[in-house]
Amino acid sequence: MSNHLTRRRFLAGAAAGGALVAAHLAARRAAAAEAETWPEQTPAKIYKVYAGRTGDAYLTWPREELDRLEKYFADLENKLGDVKFIGGDRVPPAKVDEVAARMADADALLIVHLSGHGGDAPVLTKLVDVGLPTVVFSQPFSGHGWMYFPPWRKQGKKVMLLATSNWDELGHAVGLLRVPALMKQTRILTVGAPHGTAAACSPEEVKKRLGADLATIPNERVMEAMKAIDPAAAEAEAQQYWISQAVEIVEPKVPEIIESARMFLAVKRLMIQENARAIASRHCMGNPRGCLTFSKLNDLGMVGACEGDIDSTLTMLLFAYAFRVPGFISDPVIDTAKNAVIHFHCTSATKMDGPDGKRLPFRIRTQTDSRGGVALEVENRVGQPVTCAKLVGLDTIVLCTGKIIETSRSPLACRTQFTQSVPDARRLFLGWGADVVKGSVMTLLHRAVFYGDHMRAIEDLGALMGLKVIEEGGPA
Repeated sequence: MSNHLTRRRFLAGAAAGGALVAAHLAARRAAAAEAETWPEQTPAKIYKVYAGRTGDAYLTWPREELDRLEKYFADLENKLGDVKFIGGDRVPPAKVDEVAARMADADALLIVHLSGHGGDAPVLTKLVDVGLPTVVFSQPFSGHGWMYFPPWRKQGKKVMLLATSNWDELGHAVGLLRVPALMKQTRILTVGAPHGTAAACSPEEVKKRLGADLATIPNERVMEAMKAIDPAAAEAEAQQYWISQAVEIVEPKVPEIIESARMFLAVKRLMIQENARAIASRHCMGNPRGCLTFSKLNDLGMVGACEGDIDSTLTMLLFAYAFRVPGFISDPVIDTAKNAVIHFHCTSATKMDGPDGKRLPFRIRTQTDSRGGVALEVENRVGQPVTCAKLVGLDTIVLCTGKIIETSRSPLACRTQFTQSVPDARRLFLGWGADVVKGSVMTLLHRAVFYGDHMRAIEDLGALMGLKVIEEGGPA
């Protein structure tokens, strides 16, 4: 056997080695880009108070119930990760005025009603009047003080009332309590002026009512940020998250997908630099399109919204914090023959169950209206309960619930399409907007759709945040 190395064999080996090195470097660059991440938000501080004596008296929980509750709250804090229970006072013997003063640094209040012996309504009212978003948990056999709690709601106090033996409901309530605190830590970027209701487009009003910061940046900043992205990192991102995972690539060319991935990496870096957890752009129809960027942001648990729609952006933030699910901004149409509303758009998350869920099947397509750019056709899950909602003017949430009854691929609509059943499609059609959604075409049209039936939870969240909740298309 000859040990002679020909020039051709040498060059072939060198080329193969070079390709391996290039692939390795690209993977490292992609990993470095992926490692850039958002700082964690500070956990919501929930002050807990046990109201009423324990013991063996009539309609009084035994002392052991406190131990069970303490373990439950410790486990819940560990499970949620973004709440921290503080306090733990027992009233009595603690004096209610002193407890109220200690709540100054808390974000929310949780009152566990154990009995009417020392835990009657006048005592608890002093705690509720501190003004924090408050959950009152009153299990059966905790006395009859529960009769005096509902008037708090009618008086406009930010109170959610639980009269249940199911502690899972208590866990869900705690999940809602964190929302106002997380909103106060939120910074939202709009690329170009925000689009939507007047109140939602006002940074001062958004700060005043929800506590979030709203900042506008020019599209040129996004373009400049894209120039700083390593092309190899963009190529690796496109290959790993999109090209290798797609069911099919229909119209776009690979370089277009890479450019869209480059935009995502740029926007991600920009958001991290700005400490922003949401972004909405009026320039998403430019080149490159923002569809893939917003899709992955929503997959990650952040919020990316097209067309600068700030009302939908805020809606998606509320749902992300409350339920850990992304929203699908929809251009809906109604079909009374099917008693349904048809949702469609060219931007969609692929993890509609949340950041820890599995990705839905998707095709990489062009945008329907422009026949260009890179967009997604996501196959949603038939039978899935959904909630169609919108926070309007910072003070009202309109919503309706149903199930996905079919998906479609009509050439007349945007790429991702699915049909949601509704209680009464004709009533929804005739009452669209519920007399509260007003403004431009986009403002009146857009809704955000979320996996899960969240009707009752949103009613409770509305109570905690002082928001009016209207079932769109519901009974008059």
